[in-house]
Amino acid sequence: MFTRSLAACILASLVLACRAMTSGPIVLGAAGPWNEEYGAMNRRGIELALEELNASVPDQGPRVQVLFRDDGGDGMRAAAIAQEFISRRDVVGVIGHVNSGAMVAAARVYDGHLPAVATTASSPALTGISPWTFRVISSDSANGLEIARFVMRRGRRRAAILYENNAYGRGLADAFVRGFKGEIVSNDPIAEGASQDFEPFVTYFNRRQPEVVFVAGTGASGLAFLREARRQALRADLVGGDGWTVLTSDTTLADGVYVGAPFTTDDKRADARAFVQRFRKRYGISPDGNAALAYDATMLLAEAARRVGPNRARLRQYLAQLAEHGGYAGVTGKIAFSPDGDPLGKVIVMTRIHDGALTLEDAR
Repeated sequence: MFTRSLAACILASLVLACRAMTSGPIVLGAAGPWNEEYGAMNRRGIELALEELNASVPDQGPRVQVLFRDDGGDGMRAAAIAQEFISRRDVVGVIGHVNSGAMVAAARVYDGHLPAVATTASSPALTGISPWTFRVISSDSANGLEIARFVMRRGRRRAAILYENNAYGRGLADAFVRGFKGEIVSNDPIAEGASQDFEPFVTYFNRRQPEVVFVAGTGASGLAFLREARRQALRADLVGGDGWTVLTSDTTLADGVYVGAPFTTDDKRADARAFVQRFRKRYGISPDGNAALAYDATMLLAEAARRVGPNRARLRQYLAQLAEHGGYAGVTGKIAFSPDGDPLGKVIVMTRIHDGALTLEDAR
């Protein structure tokens, strides 16, 4: 009887321990420049996913918590945040980072310790940087080539290029140069942010008359460029990469601009349409690629952690083998990873800003 009682107590203790483990929270880190417009859109996507995950959790199921840290898009701050996440044993995975430069710096810290799924960090420098690092956006090595093909399909053979002098801008511009088969009139670096004086560039473009001006940068520098381009009535196709998806907020300056985007509200798939409706209801604005990709990264990590438990190594392995599990059905499309951490089969779509929205310009 004593033996049976002891066995019963042990079994009851194990059951209680398992329940405690099951009901414990799933803790994820998230890092990005939340004060920047594209960072704020990333955060909205994460927060919407977090609300939906916890609203649907069954009794005794694990809730999801996210620790937000602001890296300002800076590599040194990103590396310090990565070390903080690693030192916290309750953090099982990271959403982010957002910027390419920040993600490159953080990936070297996460290597061997903590899985991370970058949202919008698209630099080719991330490809294969660590088996612990993944991303849900396609690499600029593919995105720049697609943008170059698009402008060539439009019959453009003379291009000028401006690129932010960082990992994102250089990678996107280099890929565009490789894919463009016409004449490159000029190829110049610009500063990040809105402080750049674009008057000399636009004056030069008006003199040389390129048929397309491709700007590999983010929204702040993009708006500064567009102000000067409109002031001088620059006559050329104006094209940006995914960093320009936030320009839809300026319906005057940005109208007619072409953008290579990872997601558009024109997407007809049921999951995408439902996500757009939920996002609009929650925030009163339309989601862009930043929000959609961050939403997908959050949902993916949470589902993976619920499947394999709060174990970093098992979580990394699950992500690496996601293709074997059939992939994850995200609002941006099916997600699975190649051995170098890049998403399989992900491509951008070419859009045009019209009435504050990204409309499909080049249907496949």
